[in-house]
Amino acid sequence: MILRDLIERKRDGGRLSDDELREVANAAAAGTVPDYQLAALLMAIFFRGLDGAETRALTASMLGTGQVLQRPAGAPPWIDKHSTGGVGDKTSLILAPLLAAVGVAVPMMSGRGLGHTGGTLDKLESIPGFRTDLSLAQAAAQLERIGCALIGQTAEIAPADGRLYALRDATATVECIQLIAASIMSKKLAEGLTGLVLDVKRGSGAFLPELDRGLELARTMIALGEAAGVPVVTLLTAMDRPLGNACGNALEVRECLDAMRGHGPADLWTVTEALAIEMLRLARPSLTEDEARTTLLDAMQRGAALEKFREIVIAQGGDVRTIDDPALLPTAPHIGDVLAARGGIVQAIPPRPVGHAIIALGGGRTSKDDRVDPAVGLVLRVRVGDTVVAGQPLATVHARTAAALDAAGERLREIVHLGEQAPADVLPWVSHRVTSRGEELVRP
Repeated sequence: MILRDLIERKRDGGRLSDDELREVANAAAAGTVPDYQLAALLMAIFFRGLDGAETRALTASMLGTGQVLQRPAGAPPWIDKHSTGGVGDKTSLILAPLLAAVGVAVPMMSGRGLGHTGGTLDKLESIPGFRTDLSLAQAAAQLERIGCALIGQTAEIAPADGRLYALRDATATVECIQLIAASIMSKKLAEGLTGLVLDVKRGSGAFLPELDRGLELARTMIALGEAAGVPVVTLLTAMDRPLGNACGNALEVRECLDAMRGHGPADLWTVTEALAIEMLRLARPSLTEDEARTTLLDAMQRGAALEKFREIVIAQGGDVRTIDDPALLPTAPHIGDVLAARGGIVQAIPPRPVGHAIIALGGGRTSKDDRVDPAVGLVLRVRVGDTVVAGQPLATVHARTAAALDAAGERLREIVHLGEQAPADVLPWVSHRVTSRGEELVRP
């Protein structure tokens, strides 16, 4: 393979064969081609795109560079969920134990936060001692034992994707629909799934804010799943404002524990329930939507989801005392309210600036090697559409230093937009459902 020829062909709008893409993936995984050539090829793909056959070939090729989790004969259905990410997006921490509590095995592979978005692994690792670096063998054993494993990508799983993703991040080629889809699906297919639910975010805080691009991504990933024999359902959900109230790793774990006790924010449950229903119906196609909802609500109300989360924390080395005493989670030394300077109606709380405020506090990362402070973040005290008066708390900030607390407060007064009229164009929390049969609007 002469990579320069492939770069030139793709640059000029040509296509790459299955064999050529397989060679590229193998070379990326083996480290036998230089970063600058892979980066050039990624940039050519970014501008010229991949057709359906190329996208399938790249996905299969990256999958083939690693190992695949083998589902034992007679095992319950293996269903996972993937989100394209956002601020306050913590549904995975509820979904995994909830589905496991009703008999669906969940091999959930998640990522870390990068840019303005949070990451499930960072949230989980804010629980002292919690390990997400399980091998595939360890994950398989845990799945068989308790029905759920919450892990990160290891060197065993699609190593070609690991290298290409790092280059995409460094070369500003992340927002390419075919590359996003191939990256996600190469990892998800490595889990040996029988079904997958995708949460594609839309709105100002999403990586792909526009509705048409979100739908295109959904269709692309559904087609990749169908080609591999894995049914995929996609929900488009809102990220024009943070999800829930808590934003920041340990704070979000606390909110999830509240939610599993029935006390979480309504919007968090709206999105979580919609995703959970789809996951359960993929595992049990005979269930109606109402039957799935009843099953899931029963598991929440009798505490089964919380007890399953307790099992997961114990199995993965976390301090189980935090389940009953969230005060044992990391706590910031400086906590203070941000007060409204004037009254008005909350017009918007844009997620990207909120995410950047958390990064400034130390709770996020701008590069994959940054260390994250698990204790810092903020808890919103108002929602879009609320009427506030001067002096009313807008948010509570959790900071490492007094100076950081003050700086975050000033930033948040600018982020929370107040006006005189009710806000317009607020997205529904769940707007579209997409399957291999097409797309439909979701009833409010």
